[in-house]
Amino acid sequence: MFAKKALSISPSPTLAIDALAKKMKSEGVDVVGFGAGEPDFDTPEHIRDAGIRAITDGYTKYTPAAGSLELQQAICKKLKTDNGLDYSPAEIVISNGAKHSLTNIFAAILDPGDEVIVPAPYWVSYPEMVKLNDGVPVVLPTRAENRFKATVKELTSALTVKTKAVVLNSPSNPTGQVYSGEELQAVARFAVENNLFVVSDEIYEKLIYGEIRHISIASLGEEIKKMTIVVNGVSKTYAMTGWRIGYTACDAGLAKIMGNIQSHATSNPNSMAQKAALAALEGSQECVQTMREAFAARRDFMVKRIGDLAGLYCIEPEGAFYVLLGVNKTFGRSYRGTVLKNCDDFASALLENSQVAVVPGSGFGAPDFVRLSYAVSMEHISKGLDRIETFVKELR
Repeated sequence: MFAKKALSISPSPTLAIDALAKKMKSEGVDVVGFGAGEPDFDTPEHIRDAGIRAITDGYTKYTPAAGSLELQQAICKKLKTDNGLDYSPAEIVISNGAKHSLTNIFAAILDPGDEVIVPAPYWVSYPEMVKLNDGVPVVLPTRAENRFKATVKELTSALTVKTKAVVLNSPSNPTGQVYSGEELQAVARFAVENNLFVVSDEIYEKLIYGEIRHISIASLGEEIKKMTIVVNGVSKTYAMTGWRIGYTACDAGLAKIMGNIQSHATSNPNSMAQKAALAALEGSQECVQTMREAFAARRDFMVKRIGDLAGLYCIEPEGAFYVLLGVNKTFGRSYRGTVLKNCDDFASALLENSQVAVVPGSGFGAPDFVRLSYAVSMEHISKGLDRIETFVKELR
């Protein structure tokens, strides 16, 4: 009775865990939730004020389907300044969040049966978005010893005559890893040689720690730039998750197709949110530095604390605000008579018995792990890790 394609789509486990934790909290349960994929900071004041002004000034009507010219121009300036990329407004499509941008991309480039290589661990929505657009996600496992970054040898092993694109997420959700310039050069050569699109999700580019720097693969030459679709937005960088503004930068022909699709699917992105996004890009960036410093301190604390937990481990994230916590050493052990067979069992028992919400790695193609977000307060992190330590000590 229902569409087979729709029935094949799994719900987002990250949103499901976050919703469950919030429900338990509303019922008076003292839950420590590590599921959130959004900064715990308020949207900076100057950005909020711009959104309010848009309302009071009557900027509440339709804009062009692909976004306002002034915001497209600001995005072009940002891409030039931050990434060394030259784009024109006609090559920019502004959408209702980066999720919408990604959905537009796969709708524009995929014919039924086309394959998209998705390195694992991956963000939970990539495979589902590909399936929604009649494509076939080809999940490519990567190795922890290579910091979960896909190598050309691994990419080649997944290549077939049906391969249309490769998804690249740097910094990565959920691993927090960042591709180096050398690693990106290798992926770029692979893509160009095989005439493949690179869907480069760069939404966490401003949240990188230490001496590591973000490089957009599109900046590595004209050939790879033509094959790359850059995806970005304001949600993570400026604590604007609810404003729903994402964007793509790509070849003008492809951008026109995506704009046409969007014109029928949703029309323009929210006009007031576009004004707020303009203020975010053109205003002071001090707020970004403040948030990044807070995330860095939390990351350092969490990684050190995990290092002290017997039977658990992690690989230090270089960016974003997530830690993959290795829990496979607990498999086969039991908690109060319940055997933990996999990461889902671990997450379920932890929530039920210790009131700590983590996201099982099974949804990310990382079955030996659970994901913890450090986009929460230091107090929250400390309390949650204390509870995890107690939980693990009680395993038999």
